[in-house]
Amino acid sequence: MINLKDEINSLSNFKRNTSEFLEQMRASGKPIVLTINGKAEIVVQDAGSYQKLLELAERIETIEAVKPAIAEMNDGKGESFDKVLEELLENSPEVAG
Repeated sequence: MINLKDEINSLSNFKRNTSEFLEQMRASGKPIVLTINGKAEIVVQDAGSYQKLLELAERIETIEAVKPAIAEMNDGKGESFDKVLEELLENSPEVAG
């Protein structure tokens, strides 16, 4: 959650005090929203926090992609684990050889 007191600032102030803002972002791990003419326009974030955000987004996408399959399984649709495992083993080159 963005703290309006500490994490929203003007682009002009950011330009004047860039090193202080960078230190703040490293210490807090939180982004800073920069305003232009009083309107929020830019979000600045340190690389480590941005990487975590990307990883979290990827996890959420994976979860969303799996939800329909879980719903089908809960409805009794699809194949059993044992049958899928049996098919995998039959079609595996390491086991078939």
